[in-house]
Amino acid sequence: MAGKISKLGCVGWMVRTFKKNFGVTLLALPGFLLILLFNYVPLYGLLLPFKNYQYTLGIWNSPWVGLDNFGFLFHGNVLYRVLRNTILYNMVFIMLGTFLSIVIALLLFELSRKFVKVYQTILFIPYFISWVVAGFAFRALFDMEHGVINSILVAAGKAPILWYSEPQYWPYILVAAAVWKGLGYGSVIYYAALMGIDAEYYDAAKIDGASKVRQAFSISIPMIKPMIIMLVILQIGSICYSDFGLFYNVTLNSSLIYETTDVIDTFVYRSLIDMGDIGMASAAGFFQSIVGFCLVLCTNTIVRRINPENSLF
Repeated sequence: MAGKISKLGCVGWMVRTFKKNFGVTLLALPGFLLILLFNYVPLYGLLLPFKNYQYTLGIWNSPWVGLDNFGFLFHGNVLYRVLRNTILYNMVFIMLGTFLSIVIALLLFELSRKFVKVYQTILFIPYFISWVVAGFAFRALFDMEHGVINSILVAAGKAPILWYSEPQYWPYILVAAAVWKGLGYGSVIYYAALMGIDAEYYDAAKIDGASKVRQAFSISIPMIKPMIIMLVILQIGSICYSDFGLFYNVTLNSSLIYETTDVIDTFVYRSLIDMGDIGMASAAGFFQSIVGFCLVLCTNTIVRRINPENSLF
């Protein structure tokens, strides 16, 4: 009897709470539906990596193939190349992008608030430029016959460079392109974090005679360190994913420079186009997700052991 009364009381409390928060729940309903539609319903597709998908049979009725779809990822020397390029590029993007974003945010923080929005807008514009458009811009720079850089080299009496045939130049070009496009976005995030710091810390530092550099290292960076760690952990979780537009459009998908520009996403795309095997493409995506999930757990564990307050969970 006591158990029934307890259950009835719990149900009554839930009903009262629902009625009390009905308006807020109604406002949140579209968000819940979107999460359900785009995050949970597609989980049904996790069957694809383990099936020989056939359009006429559908996902459920297609024959099971076990781990056969993963075999194409680990076949030959291509996996080593694309995995190496993917991880190394993303490591550089994370380290260099985070460092430069923090530096730009600190510089913006020292500027007059009157001009900050102007600089933020200028820095943020590249983020909204499509890689397709950026690809044409880079082609205008590196085109063999009519490119700006080759025209300057010829005018200086030097031989033009076959940019889309020589892979040794592309690690620097791709890193510069990625930093150029993402710098504004990252700096705005860190600038917003800096704006949340209590001004009394800086006033006290000024009274003590601390310089701007000392304030940055003693107040600004330590105060936004949780934000930095959180963003880095999230970026590490997607270290096996690459910006497809960057590696496909900027390089014009030139096969002569695959040695330094081919990543998992472009390799899977070409494999899907050539073979039309959705199961293999799904296996690659599943592999990337599992690796990213494990990296997030490992990175968060390391951060939690060093400083539990800065860990995500």
